[in-house]
Amino acid sequence: MDRPIVVGVDGSEHSLRAVDWAADEAALRRAPLRLVYGSLWERYEGAALARDLGRPSRQITGEHILASAALRAQRRHDALRVAVETLPEEPEYALVRESRSAAAVVVGSRGRSGMAEALLGSVAVTVAGHAHGPVIVVRGGDEAGTATRDRIVVGVGEKPADSAAVRFALDEARLRGVPLDAVRAWRAPALESADSPLFADRPARLYEQLAAEALEEALGQAPAGVAVHRHTVEGPARRVLAEFSGAADLLVVGARHRGGHFGLRLGRVAHGVLHHAACPVAVVPQPE
Repeated sequence: MDRPIVVGVDGSEHSLRAVDWAADEAALRRAPLRLVYGSLWERYEGAALARDLGRPSRQITGEHILASAALRAQRRHDALRVAVETLPEEPEYALVRESRSAAAVVVGSRGRSGMAEALLGSVAVTVAGHAHGPVIVVRGGDEAGTATRDRIVVGVGEKPADSAAVRFALDEARLRGVPLDAVRAWRAPALESADSPLFADRPARLYEQLAAEALEEALGQAPAGVAVHRHTVEGPARRVLAEFSGAADLLVVGARHRGGHFGLRLGRVAHGVLHHAACPVAVVPQPE
């Protein structure tokens, strides 16, 4: 049985862009699309959907939200297999559970609140931090579901060997037929720099070399058909990856088990790029 692309919908503009992105991803993978509505999203403020249906927003129900989203997805890809379901629980818990059997879960960067664009909604943060598989948070402007910058970016972390994030990014690049930019940020600890000009650049060269070696280790699994560009960049990983995101269709980062009673917790890098990237971000958990 094909694992579906699951997308959480609540009728907001952000979730509708997530539907577009998820429909494209499902078509690319020839996978079914599963639209999920958490029934406790009852205070929906779907002015955009209400206009589409010609009804006041107070009359819009979960059934209407799912039907409209399914129609939108099938208009985008008419051969797409689409299933819908209303789940009687909080959306973040529903989507984390759905992630166990999904190829990926897609969510909008924020839902019905009036938060600033730079911030994430609680559903996106929770799902990205606790899911059992890849989660794509659709960030960016109105073009987020249709951007064609023809480039995937992956951040290579501290333990590059057998990286689930790198595997996911390579697969995305292969499916789309686009190059992959693999980025390893590095920093030379300030205490290791010397006052003498003769030795001042030695620690920097060492850390840059270690970053280059990490890239080579991570990309040993790269398939022959994917063009991979390696980048070692000095600076904080959050800032470096956010800068690369401006020219990408998708930024991929990893997440590791950090304890807690509910799956994963996001590290500083993943948390930072989720808040500040200029394109959709895929958070891929690393199995232990």
